[in-house]
Amino acid sequence: MTADFERILVIKLGALGDFVQALGPMAAIRKRHARAHIVLLTSQPYVDFAKASGLFNDVWVDTQRPKAWQIGRVLRLRKKFQSGSFQRVYDLQTSDRSSFYFHILGPGLRPEWSGIAKGCSHPHANPDRGLMHTIERQREQLAMIGIDDVPAPDLSWAKVDVAHFGLKSPYALLVPGGAAHRPNKRWPADRYAELANHMLAGGLTPVLLGAHAELGVLKLIAMDAPGSVNLGGKTNFLDLATLAQGASVAVGNDTGPMHLIAAAGCACVVLYSFDSDPALCAQRGPAVEILRRESLESLGEAQVWDAVASFVEKA
Repeated sequence: MTADFERILVIKLGALGDFVQALGPMAAIRKRHARAHIVLLTSQPYVDFAKASGLFNDVWVDTQRPKAWQIGRVLRLRKKFQSGSFQRVYDLQTSDRSSFYFHILGPGLRPEWSGIAKGCSHPHANPDRGLMHTIERQREQLAMIGIDDVPAPDLSWAKVDVAHFGLKSPYALLVPGGAAHRPNKRWPADRYAELANHMLAGGLTPVLLGAHAELGVLKLIAMDAPGSVNLGGKTNFLDLATLAQGASVAVGNDTGPMHLIAAAGCACVVLYSFDSDPALCAQRGPAVEILRRESLESLGEAQVWDAVASFVEKA
């Protein structure tokens, strides 16, 4: 019986949006193995967030990332996995890399393994899995190993003190960044500035969010929309979740923080170009509206404001 397993490994390395959408499956695994010692293997940026969730007894950082020909590093990683004495592994990353980890455990007795690695005991055997939204894909993967009750991501536990940011309600979150190598996924900065000024005129304080790589665009928006609060480079994942729980609305590109903000329960307007497909990766939450255009250059500020206003009026 799965409930009798004593040691479980869950693999989820990133990225942020994928990690957030795996929180429901992680909670389902924790519920099924309530008495087990569950270890998460993840990447460094998600360690503190994962520990704060309370879903895991331990968190391991995936630092070695060996290539197949790096025999010494492979053997060290294999020894690390073997030291865990895991009886079952849930591979929620389902990538070539995580499947490689299955193979380095052989030959010999491997733990039960849910994933896509060739030869694993419980494969996600759907040839169309790549056409499924991340949440439905992982629900089906777990159903194939006997876990049928997979909830939506729940971030009610993600609460920290954000008083030092000095925000007063009502405020809105703006997330104008995104992957540097995919500029077509970004709504132009001048449109964000127009939207921020529209919010300010309506008594709604825009709060600009982003990582250090996005400080430049955040500074431009803040200069063009005086009165905005620029928190670029000042927030961690727990801060974002807490800020989202107090915000009236959030607007952002298809990027990881918007997954976190939507899952935290904030009303979200998410902007998509044809560079990504919301059918496969859309943010999920209680109130999410997707605005999609072939090019985000063609999306006007007025159209975004209409979506924002509809959420604010309902609040």
